[in-house]
Amino acid sequence: MPREQTTSIELVDADTVRQVSTAVMIAALTAVLAQFSIQLPGGVPFSFQPFGIFFAGLLLGPLWGGFSISLYVLVGLAGAPVYSNGGAGLGYVLGPTGGFLLGFLLAAAVIGVVAHRSLEPTPVADLSAVSTTTALFAGMVLVYLIGVPWLALVNEWTLTRAGSFMAPFAAGDLLKIGIAVGIVAGGNELLADLR
Repeated sequence: MPREQTTSIELVDADTVRQVSTAVMIAALTAVLAQFSIQLPGGVPFSFQPFGIFFAGLLLGPLWGGFSISLYVLVGLAGAPVYSNGGAGLGYVLGPTGGFLLGFLLAAAVIGVVAHRSLEPTPVADLSAVSTTTALFAGMVLVYLIGVPWLALVNEWTLTRAGSFMAPFAAGDLLKIGIAVGIVAGGNELLADLR
C-alpha cells in the first residue's frame, strides 16, 4: 500500500520563535535580577533589575524588548513574586515603585528605538558605544520622569523631596549604564549568542 505524503505548514516563522523565546528569557532574567535588591526606607529598593530592561531594548529592539518587559510586569501583576524582594500583585504596582515599573516597560522600547534607530533590531555587535550609551541614558531618564512623580504622589512627598531621595539611585544607575555599555562594547559572546 503506497504511503501518503503530507505537507507541513509553518505557522510561525523561526525568527518569531527566536524573538519570543529570547523575550521570555529576558523577562525571566529581569525577575531574577530584581531579587538581588536591598530594601531601603521610602519604599524603593536598590536592585539589578535595570540590567534586564537594558538588555531587553538592546538585544530585542523596541517591539520585542517592550514585549519582554510587558511580560515581566504582567506576570508580577498577576501575582508571581518577580518584583524586587519577591514583591507581586496590584498593591505592589500601585505602591511607591509602580511608576518605575511602568517606566521600565516604556524604557525598554525607547532603548530599542534609540540604539537600533529602527523598529527592527540590528545585531548587538553592530551597536556603537555612543548609541548604546545614549539609548540607555534616554531609557533611564524616562524611568525617572515617570517614577519620581509617582513616588512623590504615593508617599505624599513634594517632587523635590522625591527627587532628592532618588539622587543616590541615579548615581547607581549611571554605574549600571557604564557596566552594560562595557558588556556590549566588549563583545560579550553570551549576549551575542542570545540573538
